[in-house]
Amino acid sequence: MPSQNPIRFISAFLFILSSILNLPLFAQQAGKTDAIYSGLPWYDQNGKIVSAHGANIIKDKDKYYLFGEAHSDTSNAFVGFNCYSSKDLYNWKFESIALPVQAAGKLGPNRVGERVKVMKNPKSGEYFIYMHVDTLGYKDQFVGYATAKNITGPYVFKGPILFNGKPIKKWDMGTFQDKDGTGYILTHGGVIHQLAADYKSIIAETNKQISTGFESPTLFRKGNTYYFIGSNLTSWEKNDNYYYTSTFLSGPWTAKGLLAPKDKLTWNSQSTFVLAIEGSKDTTYMYMGDRWSFPFQLSAATYVWQPITFSADGISIPNYVQSWTVNTSTGVHAIKKSDFNTIENTNKLIIYQGNWKHLSDSISVSRSAAKGDAFSFTFKGTQIGLYAMSSSDNGYASIILTNKKGKVLVKNLVDTYTKSPTSTMVFLSPILPKDEYTLTVTVSGLKPNWSDKKKTNYGSTDYNISLDKLIIKE
Repeated sequence: MPSQNPIRFISAFLFILSSILNLPLFAQQAGKTDAIYSGLPWYDQNGKIVSAHGANIIKDKDKYYLFGEAHSDTSNAFVGFNCYSSKDLYNWKFESIALPVQAAGKLGPNRVGERVKVMKNPKSGEYFIYMHVDTLGYKDQFVGYATAKNITGPYVFKGPILFNGKPIKKWDMGTFQDKDGTGYILTHGGVIHQLAADYKSIIAETNKQISTGFESPTLFRKGNTYYFIGSNLTSWEKNDNYYYTSTFLSGPWTAKGLLAPKDKLTWNSQSTFVLAIEGSKDTTYMYMGDRWSFPFQLSAATYVWQPITFSADGISIPNYVQSWTVNTSTGVHAIKKSDFNTIENTNKLIIYQGNWKHLSDSISVSRSAAKGDAFSFTFKGTQIGLYAMSSSDNGYASIILTNKKGKVLVKNLVDTYTKSPTSTMVFLSPILPKDEYTLTVTVSGLKPNWSDKKKTNYGSTDYNISLDKLIIKE
């Protein structure tokens, strides 16, 4: 093991501090991108990480609005629901903390607020947030709601939504708005609750429980068929999500199997919403999933957005599409062709520091688990990306991108752990002015680890960072 470099130690400390304080990750260049890239950190117009987990998207006039859970890196306590806007679904503008932490009460300090979903009431024009409210120990769960006159808020928390005068004591939840404007609350197990016309109470249990488990309930409609997606109960860990179909919301529901190929763990994600991107020529149905990363839910949790494939047999996400585009006017999507140059991990221009091992089996990787070990690469161009060989013994990589004057432009913590081993892009810088830049990647000595209510342990078994390749755009 090499001696510890004090400069790298201080850099790692400052990185973790900036993550906890949620400081801007860019010194000058805000986030800019040209496609939907899954499994990567995304950045808003201020250069901060897009923090919108358990999310949904609602289109209002000519913009898409993304609502999701804000998070910190210190606990799972509620820190607000964020609102972002976009016209292209690639570049996101931070609009507001739509619903902040309350001074006290059910959404006050040290409480839980999750699975935020927003719908607009077609009759009143009022906007509604629905969410799972709970204690940190998950012992006071119910479906709550908040209202606002403007889509970006501020939303006013109203407490639990009632059915027969009582709260719905469930945790994972979702929403669905049918073509006639009727709103529904979904809860784990596959239960569907119909909202009153004013969206302020529940008037019927449209569908009773389909299955035990069945977390992250996600419902959408195409034509006369309803598709109901759910996931297994594996805490923050990913699993193979599955789905049911029916021609009526009240059922009967037919089990159709897995959404993605077996053991791909829904491309390492958990469902949260399906957005119909309707255009003049087609409608693309976009699966929205979370790639949770505990405990660094702010710095390292990312999103998996994929186009859904339809066939006579049902729906699927048969392949993981790393990058793709969608025309929001026509509704047509396409796989984005790569226009990057590849830099293999054995390239002599990559400078390794520390105890890196260069391994070659089915794929060539450079690998280290020693805290403080690093590699750097200097290039001239507009963008750089990092492919890692993610596996069950990988940890967090600390990433810093600087310009030729040494000024920090991007600073990230990237999760390279996955239960299902794969080579995948884990970082892509925003599009930058053409210049000289240096990317430095450091073994942080941190790894995702957690336990559930049953004290079952999950997460990585080591701290490895495994470089597959870099990609450069000139």
